[in-house]
Amino acid sequence: MSVTSDHVPDVSSLAAWKKAFITDGMSDRDKAIAIWRSITTFKQQDIPPCEFLTGDAGDVHDAIKTFNVYGYGLCCCAASNVEQLARYVGLEARGWGINGHSVSEIRYDGAWHLFDSALVCYWPKADGSIASVDEMVAGVTTWLDQNPQWKADFEKLRPLAQANGWKTNGPEILSRTTAYDENGRLVVTPWHGWWANIAEYSGPGNGPNGKAGVYDYGYSQGYELNIQLRRGETLTRNWSNKGMDIDMDGKGGRPLCLGVNIGEDFMSYSRALGDLANQRVGNGTTRYQVGLADGSFRSGALVADNLACTSEDKAAPAVHVRDGAAPAQLVLRMPSSYVYLGGTLAYDAVIGPKGAIEVSLSENNGLDWKSLPKPAASGAQTVDLKPFVCRRYDYQLRFSLTGAGTGLGSLTIAHDIQHSQRALPALAQGANTIHFSAGAQESTVTVEANSNTAWKENQHVFTDFHPVCVGLTDGTMRVAGGDGSVAFPITTPGEMTRLRFGCNYRARDARDGWDMQVSFDGGKTYTTVDHAAGSTGNGSSKYVVVDKIPPQTREALVRFVGTQRNTTMISIVRIDADYKPANAGFLPVQVTYRWTENGHEKSNVHLAKTADETYTITCAEKPVLAAITLEVPAK
Repeated sequence: MSVTSDHVPDVSSLAAWKKAFITDGMSDRDKAIAIWRSITTFKQQDIPPCEFLTGDAGDVHDAIKTFNVYGYGLCCCAASNVEQLARYVGLEARGWGINGHSVSEIRYDGAWHLFDSALVCYWPKADGSIASVDEMVAGVTTWLDQNPQWKADFEKLRPLAQANGWKTNGPEILSRTTAYDENGRLVVTPWHGWWANIAEYSGPGNGPNGKAGVYDYGYSQGYELNIQLRRGETLTRNWSNKGMDIDMDGKGGRPLCLGVNIGEDFMSYSRALGDLANQRVGNGTTRYQVGLADGSFRSGALVADNLACTSEDKAAPAVHVRDGAAPAQLVLRMPSSYVYLGGTLAYDAVIGPKGAIEVSLSENNGLDWKSLPKPAASGAQTVDLKPFVCRRYDYQLRFSLTGAGTGLGSLTIAHDIQHSQRALPALAQGANTIHFSAGAQESTVTVEANSNTAWKENQHVFTDFHPVCVGLTDGTMRVAGGDGSVAFPITTPGEMTRLRFGCNYRARDARDGWDMQVSFDGGKTYTTVDHAAGSTGNGSSKYVVVDKIPPQTREALVRFVGTQRNTTMISIVRIDADYKPANAGFLPVQVTYRWTENGHEKSNVHLAKTADETYTITCAEKPVLAAITLEVPAK
């Protein structure tokens, strides 16, 4: 389901982003500027979130995930976002490693053009066209050769920028941008500016021989905002945070924007880009009060075997073993469009005279299970889920019950989540058009993991998903000899409708590369869908969609087959299998907005009874937003 506001572009998927920012009749130049502007709108330059899914650094390199879940990242993240979005709309793009900075270029009108979406700038030339990195480096190095006194300490250039001096006192190539204020400071990072850009384009970088050079920053692709709720399930997203973020465990750096208000300090520019939020980082919650006694749990469960509920046989507890001579099982899947920061499992255990309850959790789509604390006696039980679910978007819970009289009196699963405030459907002063919609009844099973098993302590690694590896270097997805392959099994709880998959890869020789294949007969035969070709330099990214799926398919194999003459490897992999849930269907959804006007609390409660509804919320004064809650009420 989706709730959108007419004041915030919908960036819930690549298709939604394209509809919001790319219009018919746009020139390629206009498309490039729209790509740059969309990233500057939804991503703040900051210490990046670390999910440890994308290689050694672990930064998030997925534009749609960044826009919705985080809203911040570093320059390498921004460069990867430009590459991803430009290629999605059919434009060539590439990254550059320059002196202490990462940028990107988009090709149109027969030339490359530099777009820095991290520092929110680009540089027009005298003819109005946008400069390339090569032109920037040439312009800056020529000026420095003529003014060698500045090479030793670029910070000493600061006084020259004062009072619009940056327009006349430095490289001509930098003189026409609108990104600087009158003192040459960049509006997005006021401690950074004209003098720092001169240093960045002064020649060094991470290309050959330590010079500025083309560098692919790699990206993951497949994340979509897909909110789905069961009876008794609630999602609350707040225009505030409790000081929580994905890196509060110390494994990554904390974002500076965590405590900065929009419109202040280095977030001052964001208001001009339409940001109605209070801050950038949001902390929300999910809560699933499972309907046991009324039997509604069945429609939201993956497995509900040998279980009876009070509404069926008038017996207690709320859900219990139907046949005491056989084991019973309840399996619940807990997917989220927002990253989990922690969680709590609370349930009332009732253990029969010869019974037992075992609880386990799977982090890899049900392939393996970890035991949670086992209740020794009847009574209230609470389990801290944070050690298992932090940095995750999906997991499964399994309750195994034995013995007559054994069951659960209640069951509640709650989480803290992180989301970006920027992408939420915000309200402004005046009339706000709110659109509720429930699209295709589809869910997704995802395989996404680090390509190096050395990072197992921080995140999923690719071997967690039981791939068949042939000819790969131990612990990595690098071809060891001339040929190698990795085949991932993926299973869906309902009929599979689509496979979306791909990788960031390296194939330095033009004869090398990866065949991207699928099998729907258990690996007896494979079909090559596409080829990720060399030569790539340090890397490239390729993602494909397979929508011709045999009817009733629930299992598939996705295989990458590599050939190697010079360092063929995969550094990022993601596979998404979309499917039709067995019990999918529309239920009325309650949408609640909370905000204040001049210190007075306001709210709007709307019950969406159909899958497509539009309504209006009017704010007489400028609203200070508090929260939006989506809930499917219990029976």
